[in-house]
Parts: sequence; C-alpha cells; structure tokens
Amino acid sequence: MNPLYESYAHWRDELTERAKLSLDAAYCRARMEALSNEDDPSTRSLLKAYGAAHRDQVLRWFEQALAES
Repeated sequence: MNPLYESYAHWRDELTERAKLSLDAAYCRARMEALSNEDDPSTRSLLKAYGAAHRDQVLRWFEQALAES
C-alpha cells in the first residue's frame, strides 16, 4: 500500500479539501505528464523520497480523477 494515502478517496480528499487543489482535467493532465517524465524535477524528488511504486499509484489516481472530471 501507498505510504502516504490509504485509498483513492483519502488521496482525493487530501488534495481537494486540505490542499485546496482542483482536480480538473487540465490539472490532472499536467500532473500525469510530469509524473510520466522522470526528468521532471518534481518527479525526480517524488521518486527519490517515495519510490516508483508510489509514483505509479499516484499516476493511476490522477488517471481516475481525470476520468471523473
């Protein structure tokens, strides 16, 4: 399981309620593009801190959020 979030619902709540981010289509696509690029500085930081499995899970959650937008 993901080290930071218990589920998609938990992740979504953290982003939308606590961080006040909008998971609209444009934001989801931008994050998916960044997470798919290992040369992106934010992706490198995430990979270093949490590993590829966490990045892959977050990418799947952004895909789900995009489908729901």
